[in-house]
Amino acid sequence: MYKNFFGLKESPFGLTPNTALYYGLPPHEEALLVLKTALENGEGFIKITGEVGTGKTMVLRLFIGSLPKDYELVYIPNPVLDPIELKFSIARELAIDTSNSNNISILDEINQKLLDLSKNGKKVVLVIDEAQGLMDETLETIRLLGNLETERSKLLQIVLFGQPELDEKLSKKEFRQLRQRISFSYSLRPLNFNETRAYLNYRMTAAGYKGKELFSSSVSKTIFKSSYGIPRIINILAHKCLVLAYGYGVYNISNKIVKDAIKDTEAASQQSTNISNVILIFAIVVLVALIVALLYY
Repeated sequence: MYKNFFGLKESPFGLTPNTALYYGLPPHEEALLVLKTALENGEGFIKITGEVGTGKTMVLRLFIGSLPKDYELVYIPNPVLDPIELKFSIARELAIDTSNSNNISILDEINQKLLDLSKNGKKVVLVIDEAQGLMDETLETIRLLGNLETERSKLLQIVLFGQPELDEKLSKKEFRQLRQRISFSYSLRPLNFNETRAYLNYRMTAAGYKGKELFSSSVSKTIFKSSYGIPRIINILAHKCLVLAYGYGVYNISNKIVKDAIKDTEAASQQSTNISNVILIFAIVVLVALIVALLYY
């Protein structure tokens, strides 16, 4: 609706991660650096975690897109697999004919394929998304897959992407062996205020906007506080701000427009409501204390 109105080539705040609009913010750049360093060092297990909406999928796509040509990717987007299903999924990703395979033979076939690739100068990285959803038995299978190696190096490097619940799962005693093998890890944090403002205005420019800065310091601060720096919520609020500005026929984003967007956004408005409730409770406590003091005075 608003693309022509603001002179945009594409939507700057879509919920689907768009690597063409990627802005190298510190949390995401640091995560990518950790991944790159871990791969270069040939480490077996790597873990990237972050709260919902902090940009894990963007980091994942950028990481996959930047893999060197000598790497073979095995990507598992659906972690709700039992150990047998996981092994067969990996085999299919490695182009192994599984028509005559069974649970006992499949691991040997994967190992042989990895050895063949290694002899041809190919490295293999297994990337598992939403890893917090992995069954306990499947996690143990992943640990065993991490044991596949030659005398000099690992045959399979494993990257786990997940929400903080993955850390909780791995903290269990039964996963201490796997936990000890994770040599590189990074936890994505929310954006701070300066990063939020830079992100908002960069996205507009990258999408084709050529006018004066649309998201002022004041407006950006309101969005930052209401979103707690979570990129996904920032995107939702910014998108709604543009829709409202278009609807009002104005070329600037005011605090009123931002507040209207917040009211219409459950994730943001709920947080704002919580803050308001705290202030209200505090005010009531102070009022009661004053009344009691006056009565006794």
